[in-house]
Amino acid sequence: MDVLSDAIRVMRTGRPHSAEIRKRVPWGVRAEPFSGAGFHVVLEGTCWLIPPDGAAIALGPGDVVCLPHGCGHALADSLSRPLAGAPSAALPEVVPSADDGEGAATILLCGAYTLDQTRPHPLFQELPEVIHLPARLGHRSPLHAAVNLLGDEIANPGHGTEAVVSALLDMMLLYILRAWLADQTEGGPATGWAATLADPAITAALRHIHQEPARQWTVEALGAKAGLSRAAFSRRFTSLVGKPPLGYLTWWRMTLAARLLRDSNTSVQTIAQSAGYTSEFAFAKAFKREQGLAPGQYRQHSRR
Repeated sequence: MDVLSDAIRVMRTGRPHSAEIRKRVPWGVRAEPFSGAGFHVVLEGTCWLIPPDGAAIALGPGDVVCLPHGCGHALADSLSRPLAGAPSAALPEVVPSADDGEGAATILLCGAYTLDQTRPHPLFQELPEVIHLPARLGHRSPLHAAVNLLGDEIANPGHGTEAVVSALLDMMLLYILRAWLADQTEGGPATGWAATLADPAITAALRHIHQEPARQWTVEALGAKAGLSRAAFSRRFTSLVGKPPLGYLTWWRMTLAARLLRDSNTSVQTIAQSAGYTSEFAFAKAFKREQGLAPGQYRQHSRR
């Protein structure tokens, strides 16, 4: 199991979508906050990304910018440009649009993902509002290869395009997060989840938790998988992950259970067993402690 892939998988809802858009000076558009994540890639020309807080970011050809928390923002050819309202609560730029003016053209490749933000993975919680990955010659080749493939598929659709675009959008999000995590380790010691995923011992323990969440893990057993003593493993895991080993295990079990309750008709008893509980009552008690609702109530509430 892959911790980064799992973190995305448990938060994803619905299908991602994308489009290539073309804007001509003068243009400017404002996007309202939405429940998800999105990205913009500048294929041609230049523009400004204006976040809700902090300085505006100048974007040029090859630049990638990601908004992992779906924060409101604006895109414009100039910082002084009046901004048009967004046509939707998601990323308005995902909707193909005609050229606006008669000036220089900017071509953007944009994508959006819907995410369940009610129970974000801690890796996502520490991501900044805006991730800017400037174009650098010979750097982040896999990300730019995915950009080229996605842009070509959108511009020249064919048989199977829907499946191809969906897969490429998943690749894009993973490559963006990989690139951000890699950047955190450059120029000094990493912190947070960048340090966690760079630590082979803790990553090994996390991989086993994700692979076998129903197993009756002990701190000693997880420490053995990490090649550390119980005490050393517990200290290192808690320091990096932000939760003690068994605390993270419980959190992960309840996160998987919540997803099954929301997205499937699997019985509560079966979900309890998949989370490592032989007693449905014990599972319901643990689930309510984590989520604030009993499993049945959570299922009804999430579906409303």
